[in-house]
Amino acid sequence: MFASLDLGQKLLVIGGILSLLASLLHIGVIIGGPDWYRFFGAGEDMANMAEKGSLYPTLITIGIASILAIWAWFAFAGARLLWKPPLLRTGLVVISAVYLARGLVLLPMLLFVPEKINNFAIWSSLIVMIYGLFYGAGTWKAWPALS
Repeated sequence: MFASLDLGQKLLVIGGILSLLASLLHIGVIIGGPDWYRFFGAGEDMANMAEKGSLYPTLITIGIASILAIWAWFAFAGARLLWKPPLLRTGLVVISAVYLARGLVLLPMLLFVPEKINNFAIWSSLIVMIYGLFYGAGTWKAWPALS
């Protein structure tokens, strides 16, 4: 099935899979608890709140997981594998921009707060930059079919 898709569709499918995996990872962090919040870079405050039984980390993480799942839907819809959400083109452009902007946040950090750069900042920026590139290139290549 994947082989029969055009390039734009393939790029969007890969982007959608990446977003879906990220969504599931966030659910895993909730299940994994405070140590997982720490390991995946949520910060000591979130880990401490999770240890104390606060719902705040869970709600925030569910919110992020939900957004990522919706973004996966947009990618799969752009690849014509799922039903189209409203404003599909606009959504894919915004999603691409958010991923790319989040990936590029490393550059101003290097200039203005280099002391805040750690392994998490580097890896997470590179990972979401890749997501943004799949979404952006897929949206660009699939643009005529997205109307």
